[in-house]
Amino acid sequence: MKLSLFFFLLTATLGLSSEPLSLGAAAPQVKTLDQNGKAISFADFYAKGITLVYFYPKAETPGCTAEACSLRDSYATLRDRDGKAIQILGVSRDKPEAQKKFQEKHQLPFTLIPDQDGTVAKAFGVTLIPVIGLTNRQSFLVKDGKISWSSLKAETSGAAQEVQKALQSLQ
Repeated sequence: MKLSLFFFLLTATLGLSSEPLSLGAAAPQVKTLDQNGKAISFADFYAKGITLVYFYPKAETPGCTAEACSLRDSYATLRDRDGKAIQILGVSRDKPEAQKKFQEKHQLPFTLIPDQDGTVAKAFGVTLIPVIGLTNRQSFLVKDGKISWSSLKAETSGAAQEVQKALQSLQ
């Protein structure tokens, strides 16, 4: 019992506990830097169409690499019902250099966000893995500026199939 109280207090103290955004909630209008150090606005991505914002624990780990490569391999075919390609933003607490290296090594055709201070994760209500403080694997689809789908235990190697199935179910 003392150990569970310790983890509860640790989680509360570090701000690890939060509620993910619910369906229909306004998508966060975050402004941050990408893997190249370039300033970006999530609103600009949302304006281009459906946007996948996916959070992963750490670049170059097996599950995160499988997830990113699944999305990369299906990048050209991830489309909405009207055939329009979706925007993809991958977010982790890695440093910009690690994100850039990860993107180049695996030829990822989408933007990666180095969320070192957890601002983006907090805006989406994404939880952190207790004790180690890495972002949990969670995904959100944003349509018309609102959360239209989420997976709070996102797939790794099946990420693209999970997202495509979600895209097909959107009205």
